[in-house]
Amino acid sequence: MRLAYALPLILLPSCLWRLPFALHFEMGQLQEGGMPAYWVSVPYVLGLGVLTESTAIMTIGLVRGWGEVAPAWIPVIGGRRVRPMAAVVPAVIGGLILTAVFTAVPIGGGRHLGLFGVAESVEHANGAWEAPATVCVTPVAAWGPITIGLAVAYYRRRAAGAAVVGCARRVAPNRPSPAPAVCHTTSPPADLPGAQRPTRAGAASRS
Repeated sequence: MRLAYALPLILLPSCLWRLPFALHFEMGQLQEGGMPAYWVSVPYVLGLGVLTESTAIMTIGLVRGWGEVAPAWIPVIGGRRVRPMAAVVPAVIGGLILTAVFTAVPIGGGRHLGLFGVAESVEHANGAWEAPATVCVTPVAAWGPITIGLAVAYYRRRAAGAAVVGCARRVAPNRPSPAPAVCHTTSPPADLPGAQRPTRAGAASRS
């Protein structure tokens, strides 16, 4: 849960670092060619930042209840239980894509190997510009692995919860009393709705 809530903060420095580029301020980078027109650069940079943070915030659903039951205000699916794979599959695929896009392996000579092949590393005018750029942009490489890890944890939690519900449904009909069924899983689940706790030994009503 802490990791999910930290993800938007991990990505925030890179979003803030990109903002000056919208106004054609290159933050010490040495690039060939000019910047696009303002009507292209401004909505592109702002939209990319909003999309990045929105996606990171949506990832919190993998550790919160609204990732298991759709909020009531969402049309059509509001209030319905989310199928585990409907959340796990997009999260894993997205995490793999993010890992591939933001992973660059230095190969020397000012070049690196990435998803689209060998490319020239971005050069800066001096170390004073390169240091903050590295600090702000490098954490983005953790976006994909973090998303995949949260998706795996989500699947394990939902699978454990389904096992508890299935065990309760199998055992409860065979019991004459409302005593709860004991189900063993890999992780301790929360109490089922309506489950009754056993009374303490020796507890009895007194007149």
